[in-house]
Amino acid sequence: MDELPRREALTVARIVRVNHAGEFGAIRIYSAQILVARYLSPDCVPSLTEMLGHERQHCAAFRAAMPARKSRPCRVMQFWSWGGWLLGFCTALLGRQGIWACTAAVEATVHRHLDDQLHYLLERDRALHAIILSIRKEELAHLHHAEEQLTAPGPLVHLLRSTIAVATDCLIWLSTWGDSVRMARALKAAKLPGTPI
Repeated sequence: MDELPRREALTVARIVRVNHAGEFGAIRIYSAQILVARYLSPDCVPSLTEMLGHERQHCAAFRAAMPARKSRPCRVMQFWSWGGWLLGFCTALLGRQGIWACTAAVEATVHRHLDDQLHYLLERDRALHAIILSIRKEELAHLHHAEEQLTAPGPLVHLLRSTIAVATDCLIWLSTWGDSVRMARALKAAKLPGTPI
């Protein structure tokens, strides 16, 4: 990996950190949902189990990418752990629509962040770009599957999705101790040709 200017290297390290934390949170969400769905929505368990397997692979890929980028797991992993588990447990108690509304909200938020990251990383870190690109395909498949399962998305489902999306964005902010605001600016600036980072 070529040496990056300090500010860009810090942004790349933050990307790896927040992605690792997010994948860990997804593992906790799916684990809790599977626990409840075995009793309340058993038809959801095969899909949730497959998605859990993907999230474990994604989490391991980001963890392996950390040392070369001088990154490390975020300091608020307990929020991702317990918050993810509680979110998965509560949404699974709502049944199939709760499970898939949660998946759709989280994956839509993740997809938005991954798109920004891919644009930023293209000329800065091709190896990390390739990792995220391969992961993005599976995350997008999760999103599409969840949206197909939402048979009657009424006001409650829309409210649930919005609330989960806001909570996910807040956890991303916490994972970087507020540095995600600067990262977001850097990612936006990278989209504008000729804009200094």
